[in-house]
Amino acid sequence: MNGKTADVGTPQAKTGAAMVLGGGIGGMEAALSLAESGIKVYLVEGKPSIGGVMSQLDKTFPTNDCAMCTMAPRLVAIGRHKDIEILSMTDVETLEGGPGHFTATLRKRSRFIDEGKCTGCGTCVANCPTRNKVQPLPATAVEVEPRFRDKAREIVERNRGRKGLLMPILQEVNSAFNYLPEDVLSFVSRETGYPLSHIYKVATFYGAFSTVPRGKHLVSVCMGTACYVKGGERLLEKFSDRLEVKVDGTTRDMKFTLKSARCIGCCGLAPAVMIDNVVYGRLSVGDVPKILDKYKGA
Repeated sequence: MNGKTADVGTPQAKTGAAMVLGGGIGGMEAALSLAESGIKVYLVEGKPSIGGVMSQLDKTFPTNDCAMCTMAPRLVAIGRHKDIEILSMTDVETLEGGPGHFTATLRKRSRFIDEGKCTGCGTCVANCPTRNKVQPLPATAVEVEPRFRDKAREIVERNRGRKGLLMPILQEVNSAFNYLPEDVLSFVSRETGYPLSHIYKVATFYGAFSTVPRGKHLVSVCMGTACYVKGGERLLEKFSDRLEVKVDGTTRDMKFTLKSARCIGCCGLAPAVMIDNVVYGRLSVGDVPKILDKYKGA
C-alpha cells in the first residue's frame, strides 16, 4: 500500500474487517477462523510467502506428523477463500485507534512482478540474469596455498566446460580437503566466473559443505524426533564429553568433528549416529567409547 492508510472501521459502525499480522501456522489458522465467521481478513506477512517456520520443518513433535501435511490444507483454503487477502512483502508502519476503529499504515515492498499474473511456475527464477548469468571476472592473481594449489587446479580443469560445473567442483574440493578453503574458493571464482558471493551462498547452504577445517572423521549424532525421544541428546552429550569438544567443534588432533544432524533417515534404528558414511543404530551411551576406539587408529 506504499505508505497509504487503511481505515478498518468507525466508532459508530464496525466494518467487520480484521488484520492478522504474520503468516505462520498460527496466523493462517486465525485468518481462516475469522474468515469463516464472515469477517474480511487482511493477512499481512513481511516475507514473500506465508507458511512461516513450519514450512521449513520435516515433522512435528510429539505426533511426528508431516509438517507440510498439516500446513498444505490451510494454504489451499486461504488461497481459495474469497474473504482473505494476502499482503506479502508488507510491513506495518503505524497502527492507531481502538477496538472497532483501527487505522493501519502499511508499506508494501516491490516484488518486481505482476502478482495478478504470476502462477508460481518459476520461469522468472530460471531466467533471472542477476541470479544465473555468469559474469567474467578480471584476471586478478589469487594466491593458493601450495598444499591446495595443484589439486584445486586439477579439479577445475577436469570440470571446465561442463554445464553447471560449480556444484561438482565444490563437491570434489570438499572431498579432497575435507572442507572448502577460502583461497581455493577465490581461485574457483576467478577460473569459473561465478561471483565469490554466489559461491559462498552455495557453500554455506548445504550441510555437507564446511568453510572451516573439519576432522578426518565426521561424527553426526541424529537429533530427529525418533532419535531424540530415544536418547539422542544423551548420546550427543557422551560424544561431546568423550571427544572433549562442543557441537560443531573439532578435536585438537584433527581426528574428529562432532555435528548434530536433524535427521539421517534411519528412524527405525533410533537412536542412531553416522560416522563418515557408516550408520550405527540402537545405541546406548555405553557404546560410545568402543565406537570411537575403532577410528582412533585410522
